[in-house]
Amino acid sequence: MNGGRNLVLSIGRLYCDLVFRGLEALPRLGEERFAKEVSVVPGGGGFITAAHLASLGERAALLARIGTDPLSEAIAPALQQSGVDLRWLERACDAGPQPTVVMVQAGERAFLSRRAGKARPTTLEAALADAEARHLHIAEFATLAESPELVSLAKLAGLTVSLDPSWDDALIHDPDLVLRSTGTDIFLPNASEARAIAGCEDLDQAGRRLARHFPVVVVKDGAAGARLFQREQSLNLPAPQGGPVLDTTGAGDAFNAGFIAAWIAGRPPGQALAEGIACGTLSVQGVGGAGIRLARGRVADISKTLLEEHGRIDA
Repeated sequence: MNGGRNLVLSIGRLYCDLVFRGLEALPRLGEERFAKEVSVVPGGGGFITAAHLASLGERAALLARIGTDPLSEAIAPALQQSGVDLRWLERACDAGPQPTVVMVQAGERAFLSRRAGKARPTTLEAALADAEARHLHIAEFATLAESPELVSLAKLAGLTVSLDPSWDDALIHDPDLVLRSTGTDIFLPNASEARAIAGCEDLDQAGRRLARHFPVVVVKDGAAGARLFQREQSLNLPAPQGGPVLDTTGAGDAFNAGFIAAWIAGRPPGQALAEGIACGTLSVQGVGGAGIRLARGRVADISKTLLEEHGRIDA
């Protein structure tokens, strides 16, 4: 750890996720479908990453805004029970409702969301000035695009920075996305995002291109695992097979939590990659992005097995 600085700040929009499961097919225009189950849970990459960090025993605080509407109030109890530090959560009328309809079918999902108000909380500067803050995780490029000074402010405060670009049709093909992310220490796209941002289909080539701009690039590839690119080195680890899959929502954010926790603790890159994969694997066994609390011992067991069976650094 960096002295007494061990607090991770996670910034991003906070959603009320309405998760529909048990669908035989997704609805098309003019159709109505019925789900067997529905859950109402907090969502958004900022919260999900922070919640999983907290379940791993890390200190994590959420930088977000929440509305005063009924949907926002509906997720308040779950927020309080998450273990996430909420002292910088800003309440404002214009911050909601901010719902996401999640439709899960055959392990895959579709989303329909509404953004409300601005993403940046008025508490940002106070959070960055906290003497215990160590790292800032930005859960979506859309938040950085709205507040382009985020990375530089974090750097001035002595924090390291990670960024999950998160797919956004209006922004993912922005030719200046990489430039606007300058200063990010850990870049965390999924496979589709990496291909779009790097402008090539080959995932290894995409990772190497992105690694020219960021010290650490981790490409998440779902059931295929993840790939890490750092300087002239790369590492590819598969995901464990055969486990139950209830809901893949937030699996990438759970991965982020596991990787960030290991990275700021100074663990080797391969171990950080394995712990990220372990967290993503475990997260799909619950409903909603933070529907299951990650057990540190189970994460350690899965990551150890992955490294023993597959771990090696490829030059």
